[in-house]
Amino acid sequence: MLYELATFTIKIGAGAKVSEGVERFLSAKDAKGRLLGCWLSEIGQLNQVFLLREFDHQADLTQERMRVYQSVDPFNASEHIVEMVLDTYQRFPFVAPVTPGHYGSFYEIRTYRLKHGGVAGTLAAWEPALPPRLKISPIITAMYALDGEPRMTHIWPYESLDQRQAIRAKAVSEGVWPPKGGADWLTGDMRSTIAIPLPISPLR
Repeated sequence: MLYELATFTIKIGAGAKVSEGVERFLSAKDAKGRLLGCWLSEIGQLNQVFLLREFDHQADLTQERMRVYQSVDPFNASEHIVEMVLDTYQRFPFVAPVTPGHYGSFYEIRTYRLKHGGVAGTLAAWEPALPPRLKISPIITAMYALDGEPRMTHIWPYESLDQRQAIRAKAVSEGVWPPKGGADWLTGDMRSTIAIPLPISPLR
């Protein structure tokens, strides 16, 4: 199982148009993969749409990627998209597959660039740390990139920004987060976006 996280930088106020185009594009008969989440950035770099999809096989992902790149109107929204980046990810082996549902009104998408060789060290640090952290609040996914520079992305849901602050403070005060030794593998290039679900998003 593989994930694709697409990041669109869009024209101002074009979130609804992009969402409508994406829905039509993913409904095509020859489309591959399953839509899991679609969000619009609210805090962080603005005018960005994040699209998370799941693929059972590499062949399906490759076929779908070719469909996107060979399209004259990618995602039926090219006139509203300024920049498009498609990244392939592998889920951390000890993290459950993404399950659509209602988890909160705000989703935090965090991407960290890792040092070379940092995937193994990150997995080793996260595996014992995640179970006690999940007793405080759920995670949507944690995954590492299979293309481009070494990096990881994790997505967390929250009902409100106040809840996010309270949960993060509790995790730190109880000593269960961040993962011990995890920072040893980070380069310091760490980016966080607070995003809200668009109407087509199965993760809400």
